[in-house]
Amino acid sequence: MTTVAKPSKGEETPKIKLGKKEVNKAFWIYQLGCELSNSYERLQSLVFCASMIPAIKKLYAGDKEAQKDALKRHLVFFNTEGTIGSSIQGISLAMEEEKANGADISDSAITSIKTGLMGPLAGIGDSVIWAALMPIIISIFIPMAKQGSPLAGIGPIVIYTAVTMYISYFLIKRSYRLGKASITSLLQNGMIKQVIYGANVLGMMMMGALSASYVTVSTPLKIHFTGGSTVVVQNILNSMFKGLLPLFAVFAIYWFMEKKGPRYGIIIGSIVVISIVGSFLGIL
Repeated sequence: MTTVAKPSKGEETPKIKLGKKEVNKAFWIYQLGCELSNSYERLQSLVFCASMIPAIKKLYAGDKEAQKDALKRHLVFFNTEGTIGSSIQGISLAMEEEKANGADISDSAITSIKTGLMGPLAGIGDSVIWAALMPIIISIFIPMAKQGSPLAGIGPIVIYTAVTMYISYFLIKRSYRLGKASITSLLQNGMIKQVIYGANVLGMMMMGALSASYVTVSTPLKIHFTGGSTVVVQNILNSMFKGLLPLFAVFAIYWFMEKKGPRYGIIIGSIVVISIVGSFLGIL
């Protein structure tokens, strides 16, 4: 029978630390698949979870249940801009490392940090990377394209890929180091609850802003009265509360998820059916 040597009294248990190998694997897996593995229900969570597997195997080696729990918490809905979003990877790696070493970090704490950051970082990434960096790089090669140079087709792809990869790699390494240090200080001074609460509030604000911007519901219904007067129902609703129908739709979906859980296939199918029927009847 083999025995495992235990640390003597007063001797600290050696801490598990992620190496460059695990961080690099996380970086490459996510970068090569963040725009390819999207699903309607969880978007980028599949590739994010896959990118965390090398680190999870090392941090929770020999503990299959802990590995399963880690995989489950990283399969929660996740979506952000891939380049800037790599910083969330670094922070998540740092939190998993602290959790594996006995820090009082709950599953919801890791999920809340990811949820709270993915919206703001997506906004930064879309503005800086897609709306600024990419047009600048393409504009450099437009004169070459006018002259028929093949470099005009190859150059933007090569330069854009190199620049975004460098930014992503820098951010994941930097956020891993800073994330670990900041989490340790937060745990020591008891501020982790405030951070989690702030991340939740930020996440809810972003979801509210996205709902107001992208959920569009209106009704063309009109009521005709004798005498020739016509009442436009949408105008009445707007005078009562602008965006009332979109708000009702969001809360209806939220109520369904509270009662039945995140059954996204049913939600999407119901929206399609209600839209078709409402359009056919002339009320939506």
